[in-house]
Amino acid sequence: MMDLRPVGYVIGLLVAILGATMLLPMLADIIEGRGEWNVFFESGVITILTGVVLAMSCSNGVGEGLTIRQTFLLTTGVWVALPLFGAIPFVFGETELRFVDAYFEAMSGLTTTGSTVISGLDDLPRGLLLWRGLLQWLGGIGIIVVAMVFLPELKVGGMQIFRSEGFETMGKILPRAQEIAGQISLIYVFLTVACALVYAGLGMNFFDAVVHAFTTMSTGGFSNYDASFGTFSGPAEYAASIFMILAALPFVRYVQFINGRTGSILEDSQIRAFLATIVVLVVIMAVFLTSVFPHHWEQAVRESLFNITSIISGTGYASVDYMTWGSFPIMMFFMIGLIGGCAGSTACSIKIFRYQLLIASIKAQISRIRSPHGVFVPKYDGRAISRDVLTSVMSFFMFFALSLGALSWALALTGLDFITAVSGAATALANVGPGLGDQIGPAGNFAGLNDTAKWLLTFGMLTGRLELMAVYVLFTIRFWRG
Repeated sequence: MMDLRPVGYVIGLLVAILGATMLLPMLADIIEGRGEWNVFFESGVITILTGVVLAMSCSNGVGEGLTIRQTFLLTTGVWVALPLFGAIPFVFGETELRFVDAYFEAMSGLTTTGSTVISGLDDLPRGLLLWRGLLQWLGGIGIIVVAMVFLPELKVGGMQIFRSEGFETMGKILPRAQEIAGQISLIYVFLTVACALVYAGLGMNFFDAVVHAFTTMSTGGFSNYDASFGTFSGPAEYAASIFMILAALPFVRYVQFINGRTGSILEDSQIRAFLATIVVLVVIMAVFLTSVFPHHWEQAVRESLFNITSIISGTGYASVDYMTWGSFPIMMFFMIGLIGGCAGSTACSIKIFRYQLLIASIKAQISRIRSPHGVFVPKYDGRAISRDVLTSVMSFFMFFALSLGALSWALALTGLDFITAVSGAATALANVGPGLGDQIGPAGNFAGLNDTAKWLLTFGMLTGRLELMAVYVLFTIRFWRG
């Protein structure tokens, strides 16, 4: 029988911490003076007390560490429990959302997906707007920790290739993983502050600058306005593009950089491939816009850079309704949403490194067919890729495709049209934010979907954020039998 106390203890602590962060939107409401502060006060008390009671009741079971089964359960349990309490302010606040909508919004926030069911953002109390940003910011740092510490150990989706990359190979620079995690947190805070200062310098008011810095660095995409980032056209789009790219790079490289390995960032083939992909896509889209529409070249480059970076990083901001650009851009946005950023970042989706491993494996297989007696080993960053890693990556691609098909089919059964069902499934599993079509596209939101579709998409956001297998394994009988 699995001992659930260590899992409950950690979840309880994190729930209590989440409750403590509700003091910040409470202060924002007090300063604004709209009388909404009591929503976060009451929500915070409920959340903190529940977390403390759960942690204290499980504290006698805390041992030296977690087993693999406990780690799997903890990883998923955290992302199920925190949205439950993160939804409370949406239920009792001015939005007065039903539970299904509130949980959808909180899950979208903590998984940094960016899909929303809330309209009239321009008129919401600042506390709720700040809470949406905080949920994404906390989810961003949380997923970096999960990607660096938990997923490599659980051998999920080929992430074990970074098991030594994250900590062991850095032993000569930083001997302790705890110290690396601490430095990553400091870097995350530093980049967030820098982003907020740049936004403020480009004309945003202090509150908008802070909230959009939260949702930019977390590649979350929640905005304070229904028009999303279209409210801040111009230089702010360039700034946002830069910080979205920075957020989509492996944070361990920043740690190496500040500790003496100044070439570590550009030496990473994953980073080079990610940046090259953005450049190629922006050039193609800008040429298309200037050829088909009366776009000035600067406008074409800016809109292409911002929206492509937003989708490929999984941020989900929109500065224009690109659904009006025609079928070619729409298909391109659908495809790049399935690419993603770098592993060990706040970015979402499949991730660049998996495509690199897939291409390396295909090249090796073609070489074997061409020269049957030769020995060809697929490599990544100059190192041979183990069969274990390749198997995990291939399994991930297979499960992602199966999940996309199954979720699309399930959504269609609820009555959604083909475009909404397929793009909704893709945006949930890839944690991108907006889908395609008039209903859930960049100019719409998810409020009009039926409850069953919202629950299905909520599950899709959870599984996609945790790389699929970390969730699916919990549905196997063998896992619970041990």
